[in-house]
Amino acid sequence: MTETIKLMKAHTSVRRFKEQEIPQADLEEILTAGQMASSWKNFQSYSVIRVRSQEKKDALYELVPQEAIRQSAAFLLFVGDLNRAEKGASLHTDTFQPQGVEGLLITSVDAALAGQNTLLAAESLGYGGVIIGLVRYKSEEVAALFNLPDYTYPVFGIAIGVPDQQHDVKPRLPLSQVVFEEEYQEQPVETVLDYDKVQADYAGARATTSWSQRLAEQFGQAEPRSTRKNLEQKKLL
Repeated sequence: MTETIKLMKAHTSVRRFKEQEIPQADLEEILTAGQMASSWKNFQSYSVIRVRSQEKKDALYELVPQEAIRQSAAFLLFVGDLNRAEKGASLHTDTFQPQGVEGLLITSVDAALAGQNTLLAAESLGYGGVIIGLVRYKSEEVAALFNLPDYTYPVFGIAIGVPDQQHDVKPRLPLSQVVFEEEYQEQPVETVLDYDKVQADYAGARATTSWSQRLAEQFGQAEPRSTRKNLEQKKLL
């Protein structure tokens, strides 16, 4: 097993950090490594807003009350970004049509790939972090806080810093239930029940809901209105 694979398999989310800054040189290395992720047609359809001031982190925390945001040495907001694309396209055509699912997939996937690279790079230097997707639930307010222009939207953030906690690696679904040979193999509900038990055994007394209950909470109701409304305002839907 290579050191890279060991690092990837040892990943845990870190939500509590020591009061210790990340040197500028380390942040630059982390973000540069993030940039090396694969990107659709090399469009690099995302941007990153680096937040280090406590004032700005506190303001974001008021919108998205996740303690990791306030404690982080740096909070990195990953933004789906077709604003640069609009400027590039205007050099060659008067038509710009970013609206729709394809544009959202391009920008979200580009941001996610860069985000995963970024987090792995941070972990390789001894830092820890957690991806916070709840910024989308306050999409309009987050866009206003960070002065996001047309054709951009918040996708997720990463809080990073020097870890002040350590958890065991969270168990994943068995490989046989997510990797199929040649064609999709639909799983029976028993696979979900089995994984509920695995997750309950892992969480122990910390467990408040089962894995399947969290699925119901997420997908058993209409999507948050803020995300769609912001995408419409930013001319992406």
